Amino acid sequence: MNRTYPLRAAGVDDVGVEFENVVLRPLAERLCLVDGVVGVTLGGSRARGTHTTDSDYDVGIYYRGVLDTDALTGLAQECAGAGASATRTGEWGPWVDGGAWLSIDGTAVDWLYRDLDRVTAVWQDTQRGVYGFHAQTGHPFGFADFAYPGELAPAVILADPSGQLAALRTEVQHYPDPLRNALVRRLWEAEFVTVLARKAISRADATYVAGCLFRAMCLCAHALHAHARRWLVIEKGAVAAAGALPNAPADFTARAHAVLGRLGTTPEELTAAVTRAEQLVEDTRSACPLS
Repeated sequence: MNRTYPLRAAGVDDVGVEFENVVLRPLAERLCLVDGVVGVTLGGSRARGTHTTDSDYDVGIYYRGVLDTDALTGLAQECAGAGASATRTGEWGPWVDGGAWLSIDGTAVDWLYRDLDRVTAVWQDTQRGVYGFHAQTGHPFGFADFAYPGELAPAVILADPSGQLAALRTEVQHYPDPLRNALVRRLWEAEFVTVLARKAISRADATYVAGCLFRAMCLCAHALHAHARRWLVIEKGAVAAAGALPNAPADFTARAHAVLGRLGTTPEELTAAVTRAEQLVEDTRSACPLS
């Protein structure tokens, strides 16, 4: 399926739309012929409209039951060359699952498996305020399981023969109030880890302090997004995104980056960093009232 496609002179967005229509949508239709595949989406920054010219195309492959990954490898090789391959399910860890890193017509296209039954179960949990941050390679804070509905909410559906993805996508447009309340209340942990960080100052244990303060800043970012009823699916860019929310404390992004960017190694420097973090956690709590 290696092919060329006409590039419009009007701009980057036109090029992206052309690639989506000429390459990704036909590919999605073929993916839906693979045993187990229910539907295919375009997700990530390109779905949210926050992409750059260098951004990958994140293609979500939603499946049920046993996924024929051998057939997916065959299709990957047809699209991206003999060296391409698709993983088995679960090969990238319990939450990221699996997929493929492909180059199609010189463009980076990432396939990401999503078990639709699991996505649906997580969505049902969020409506009860049940969630978790799970250990997962590539996610230093932890994989937020509610990323599953959060990914689907802004996604562009490329193929959905049964209509199941469209139906679930409609549901997840509404951010559940129980999840909102639970994530805002999780600010107790942000306060707690700053206390732990302060206890390590006398030993000048900068690495431990950094870990505590990183967690505190991520918890603040999650609370701000939840309070604003916005899905947050990954740590990367979370602080900047939180700072852009209307409910964010003044200069949230700059202040959060300064907590770690000016951490230092001496007890005096670490004390200043922890103090900055404590103030920002307090301001975040004030910015996220619950009725």
